[in-house]
Amino acid sequence: MAAPGPGEYFSVGSHVSCLTCLGQQLQGEVVAFDYQSKMLTLKCASSSGKPNLNDVILINLAYVSDVDIIHDRTETPPPLASLNVSKLANRARTEKEDKLSQAYAISAGVSVEGQQLFQTIHKTIKDCKWQEKNIIVMDDVVISPPYQVDNCRGKEGSALSHVRKIVEKHFRDVESQKSMQRSQAQQTQKDSTLSS
Repeated sequence: MAAPGPGEYFSVGSHVSCLTCLGQQLQGEVVAFDYQSKMLTLKCASSSGKPNLNDVILINLAYVSDVDIIHDRTETPPPLASLNVSKLANRARTEKEDKLSQAYAISAGVSVEGQQLFQTIHKTIKDCKWQEKNIIVMDDVVISPPYQVDNCRGKEGSALSHVRKIVEKHFRDVESQKSMQRSQAQQTQKDSTLSS
């Protein structure tokens, strides 16, 4: 391995190229390097292709067969960008609430279909929660088991209409997925019968 020897290190801001033992070529800017654990953190171009985003990769140099320094940074690196701590705390709180809501649904014995519908609605309307086995949306609409369009109750209006459309689309998408899986299974079965 061509990783750094005793007393050697990678400078933050340097550009390096690594070849993993699996033959994967990784290239990017050094964000951090821990000599003790031989862990290198690289900032690389986004795999999504979006220009304003980056991928951050942690590399264990024990599994790297070659490291080349493309450009060594000798000057002091720029200061790290400040973090919006309140935004991070809000995101952590929201994620925790979502996980607790999922755990509640499971412990209350809600069907898998009900849990999936809740997640679909929650993607569009954040103001939804569980009340026993019922889904409550915007405190106006109640969806009770078996969670079909006919099980949506509330004051007639745009909220009820909107929720019914989401429920309809959810079950159309689920049915479409199931039929696609059935046709793929039938095709696989036909292929295996023909090859026998």
